[in-house]
Amino acid sequence: MSLISSALTDVAVVAVVLGGMIFIHELGHFLAAKAFGVRVVTFSLGFGQRLLGIHNGRLSFGTLKDRQSERTDYRLSLLPLGGWVKMAGDDPSALRHDDPGEFLSRPRWQRFVIVLMGPAMNALLAVGLLTGLYRFHFEKPAYEEQPVVIGAVAPNSPAARAGLEVGDVVERFGDLRQPRWQDVEFRVLTDAGRKIPLVVERGGESLQMTLEPRATGPDQVGSAGWYPRVPLVIDKVAPGSPAQRAGLRPGDEIVGVNGKKVLFEPLIVEKIRQSDGHSVALTVQRGARTFPVAVRPIYAEAQGQKFWQIGVTLRNTIFVVRQLPLAVALEKSLRDNFRSLMGTFDVLGKIVTRQMSTRSLSGPIGIAQASGQAYREGWVDLLTLAAFISLQLAIINLFPIPILDGGAILLLAIESLLRRDLSVELKERFLQVGMVFLLLLVVFVTYNDIIKTVHPS
Repeated sequence: MSLISSALTDVAVVAVVLGGMIFIHELGHFLAAKAFGVRVVTFSLGFGQRLLGIHNGRLSFGTLKDRQSERTDYRLSLLPLGGWVKMAGDDPSALRHDDPGEFLSRPRWQRFVIVLMGPAMNALLAVGLLTGLYRFHFEKPAYEEQPVVIGAVAPNSPAARAGLEVGDVVERFGDLRQPRWQDVEFRVLTDAGRKIPLVVERGGESLQMTLEPRATGPDQVGSAGWYPRVPLVIDKVAPGSPAQRAGLRPGDEIVGVNGKKVLFEPLIVEKIRQSDGHSVALTVQRGARTFPVAVRPIYAEAQGQKFWQIGVTLRNTIFVVRQLPLAVALEKSLRDNFRSLMGTFDVLGKIVTRQMSTRSLSGPIGIAQASGQAYREGWVDLLTLAAFISLQLAIINLFPIPILDGGAILLLAIESLLRRDLSVELKERFLQVGMVFLLLLVVFVTYNDIIKTVHPS
C-alpha cells in the first residue's frame, strides 16, 4: 500500500471512528436535554453548512430560513465528523427570557446531568463495544493472565543486564507479588528509566535483581527486552518435508535454536525464516526426553506467501479465542475498561511528574495512524481501539478545563456552593482561558505526532 493510500485510509477511518464517538457524546446531551424539557434548537450530524434536515415535520434542503418554530431542526451538515447540539438559552452572555425551556433556567442538578450525559454516553459505548466483541469473539494472549515465566531475553537488553535467563519465574515485581504478565507489561511501559526490584525463582532458588526499563520507540515508552513463555508445539508434519525427514512428530515442542534455550514461539519461527536455507539446530522436547535435531529449511509457499520453512503447522499457543456468555462478557468489559481508566490516570500522573516522556501523548495524527493500522489488522482490533478512544473521550471531557464538560461541571459546583450564579464576565474569562489552553495543547500534541512520524526512533 502506497504512503498516500495509507494516509487516506487513516483519515477515512478516523473520521468514521472519532466522528462516531463525538456524535454519541452529543447524543447524550441531546437525550438528557429532551428528558428535562430543555428546548433543543439544533441537533446536527456533522458540522458546517446545513445540507438537509427535518424541521416542523418537513424535509428541507440547504439553510433553514424559518426558525420561528420551537421544534428541533434535525440536520445533516457538510462535514461528517461527529455532531453538535444547540440548546435554547445555553449562552450565558445572551439575553435571558426566564423561559423554563432554556438551559440556564433549569435547576443546577438538571444542568449537571445534561452536561454529564455526554461523557457518560462515551463510557457506556466503550463498555458496550467490548461487551459485544467479547460475546462473539473474545481474543487475548494466552500468557497474559499467567505467571511471569521468561521465554526469551534479547541480547544487551535491560532484562539481560539484570541477569534474567530463559525459564526464570518472576515471583515479585516491584510491589506486585506473584504478578501476571498483563500487570508487568504495563508497569514496564510506564516506568522507563526507573529501577524496579525483582525476586526471581530459578532452579528452586530465589534471586534478587533490579530491572531498569529503557525508553524506546517513537513514544519513548519502557522496554525490558524480555518475552513471555509461549511454547512452540508442532501440530502437524507435512509428508516429505524437512521436518519429517529430521524425525519431528506432532506434539514435539521446540525449546531451543542454535544452542540457545528459547521458549517464545515467534522468535523460533523468525530464526527459521531467517535461515536463508542453512541448517538450523533445534532443541526438541518429546515427553521427558530432550534431544537435538538439525533441519535444513526449504523456500516454499504457504498461506499465499513464500518463506523459509520446515513443513510443520503449529498448535495455537499464543491466543485464546472463544465466545463468552453475555454476563461474563459484560463483567470482563467492565474490568478491562476500569483497568484502562486507572492506567490513563497513572500515565498522566507520570507525565505531569516527568516520570514519562510527553512523547507518549498522541494527537489527531497519531489517532488517525492508530485507527488506520487497526483497520488493516481487522475488525477485532478496530473495535478494541474504538472502545479505547471512546473511553478516553469520556475521561478527557471530564477534566475541569473550560470549554470541556468538566469545566462546565466545575462552574456548576462552584455556583452550587455559593448558591448564586457567577457573573457573565467571569464565565467569559474562564472560557477564554480554556480556549487558549486547548489550542496550545492541540498544537503541542500535533507537533508531537509530526516529530514521531519524521523521527520514529
